[in-house]
Amino acid sequence: MMWQKYAGSRRSMPLGARILFHGVFYAGGFAIVYYLIQMCLSSLEFHSRALYYKLAVEQLQSHPEAQEALGPPLNIHYLKLIDRENFVDIVDAKLKIPVSGSKSEGLLYVHSSRGGPFQRWHLDEVFLELKDGQQIPVFKLSGENGDEVKKE
Repeated sequence: MMWQKYAGSRRSMPLGARILFHGVFYAGGFAIVYYLIQMCLSSLEFHSRALYYKLAVEQLQSHPEAQEALGPPLNIHYLKLIDRENFVDIVDAKLKIPVSGSKSEGLLYVHSSRGGPFQRWHLDEVFLELKDGQQIPVFKLSGENGDEVKKE
């Protein structure tokens, strides 16, 4: 039977050492793969090309109270892929976009929807939650038919 051996030794590697080695190896590998996937998808701007993302960022950029609270310049950061609050399906999109400025940082919460798979996205609600817990409503769709738009 062939055994793994320490270099220069006749003894095989103990089971505990093998388990520890493989655990560290696989955990490190998983971390590297996660990092690479996060960077690749972020660099491809997967979400930032989507209309639901663009509309929300435009609303934030044109909202004076949010701009004042964050401070110039406005920085939009990468979405966290493992965050369960970032969810997109055929007719609904909910995102939590990290944003920052010179004065503060926070999360831009976005809820967007559309009537069907090939219809245009529209914003339902956008609000900014600052690090200190303050919430600033940026956009809210009002009216049952979705025609009436209220910019807060």
